[in-house]
Amino acid sequence: MHRVPVIETERLLLRPYRRDDFPSYSALFGDEEVTRHVGGVPYTREQSWTRFLRQVGMWHYFGFGFFAIQEKEGGAFIGEAGFHDPHRQITPSLEGTMEMGWALSPKSHGRGLASEAVSAALAWGDREFPSLRKTCIIEPGNGASIRVALKHGFKEFWRTTYHGRPMLMFERRLAGAA
Repeated sequence: MHRVPVIETERLLLRPYRRDDFPSYSALFGDEEVTRHVGGVPYTREQSWTRFLRQVGMWHYFGFGFFAIQEKEGGAFIGEAGFHDPHRQITPSLEGTMEMGWALSPKSHGRGLASEAVSAALAWGDREFPSLRKTCIIEPGNGASIRVALKHGFKEFWRTTYHGRPMLMFERRLAGAA
């Protein structure tokens, strides 16, 4: 089993999920504003639980995964950021890449917290897995996430559909990365 690191930023802790994060996690993915660009439909509690367990299990098989994002001030769980390899049925395939994602509670939007979390997670991913290509998919209407991706060196390389919804595919490569 891989140990999940704890990463500290100025305002955040990126840490392993805890079981007591689940009520907040379920509320996050049950929020229409959050899921508008993540499948388009709020998750049921059961769907949130499956996603929660997937995020935890990714670390075991890949040595990377998603971090729970906790605000230092107050200690609230506010979202997630990290990497996975979900074996999506998408063209072109992203299997074998570190596909990045992030989702924060609406009350955390507009404060630069997504950018802070993404920056910290990428620094860790680049250090631990320098040869793996980093990717992400973002719906064209999700301007905030597109801005975060571009700010952190992701470049659009393909347009596709995923589950019938248009998607932009981004990649970020370090010098010498596959």
